[in-house]
Amino acid sequence: MFNAKNLIKAVLVSAVAATTFSSCSSGGDNPGYEYAPNMYHGFSYEPLSQKAEEPNTINPHGMNMREPVKNTIARGQSDFAKYAFTVDNTSYEAAASLKNPIPFSKSVLAEGNTLYNINCTPCHGDKGLGDGTIVAAGKFPPPPSYDSDRIKTTPDGKMFYSIRYGKNLMGAYGTVLTPKQIWKVVHYIRSVSGPYKGSAATASK
Repeated sequence: MFNAKNLIKAVLVSAVAATTFSSCSSGGDNPGYEYAPNMYHGFSYEPLSQKAEEPNTINPHGMNMREPVKNTIARGQSDFAKYAFTVDNTSYEAAASLKNPIPFSKSVLAEGNTLYNINCTPCHGDKGLGDGTIVAAGKFPPPPSYDSDRIKTTPDGKMFYSIRYGKNLMGAYGTVLTPKQIWKVVHYIRSVSGPYKGSAATASK
């Protein structure tokens, strides 16, 4: 015979079981019961996604984002347009005329060193000797040492081009580093290369 205490226990057990089974029955991305559906399902168009089954009815071609107006440059991207070369040997040769627009200083050199350590050391090594960890592991042929005649005589513009667009086996870093950052890396490379070696000691603040 049920008393009040047993009845309460039975109700609680039933509630726990119902909750457990209802949550177990949901699968995939379905969390089961949704108490605030607006938190899970947005009603606005997502700018960086495009669903063929849910075309945008406002913008042309069912797109969630409008294409920029032709011949316009995004805010803060003027440097990228200034150094817009094609990827070919003719452009590489033409880049030789580029001059480093950033004045050399200790702070610029320090930032160039930091960027170099993050992006370049796996292949080029800490001191630019072509003995990075990837090379040491035998996974990549050694790039030329920065203290070699080849690098000593390479113009800054060609060096900039190689970093931005890639050259031979070297990948392009134009999507990782801004043009200004690349020029700072060039300053650092010059500080460990040939006649420029040790110039950090004489750099201004």
